[in-house]
Amino acid sequence: MIVRKMGEDLKEKGADLSKIESEVKGKTMIVYMHFLKRGSEPIGVREVQRDLGFSSPSVAWHHLEKLKDLELLQKTAEGEYVLSKKVPVGVLRMFFRIGGFMVPRFLFYAVLFTAMLISYSIIFAKYDPAVLIFGALACLILWYESAKAMKEAPF
Repeated sequence: MIVRKMGEDLKEKGADLSKIESEVKGKTMIVYMHFLKRGSEPIGVREVQRDLGFSSPSVAWHHLEKLKDLELLQKTAEGEYVLSKKVPVGVLRMFFRIGGFMVPRFLFYAVLFTAMLISYSIIFAKYDPAVLIFGALACLILWYESAKAMKEAPF
């Protein structure tokens, strides 16, 4: 009975995540990322409108309510909104948070491969050209993908 209930919970979480994934797009995604950048700071409708350059407060309110209905935001007694859940949706899957910064996942691998290549070059006196070529190629690709992800990031 416990196994069945756990399986049902997993199905519900998957269903919730797919619903969130389908709903959080476009301007709603921009509003959600704005809250991710600001952290646990409460933000009002007009502040979202001004910060994101929306044409009217009603546009900001619509997207805030959409996020509230998805349980990603909570509304405070003062009428401001606070981030309640962090869910990696869309382009956010390619990033992770370090402190207040969103960092592309490729950056970790780029640093790791570069450190390994430099370590190999320092430790071994006899260089194997194939290792150096493939290592340098992997580093270049990973650094390129990291820079591309940062450039295309909508935050």
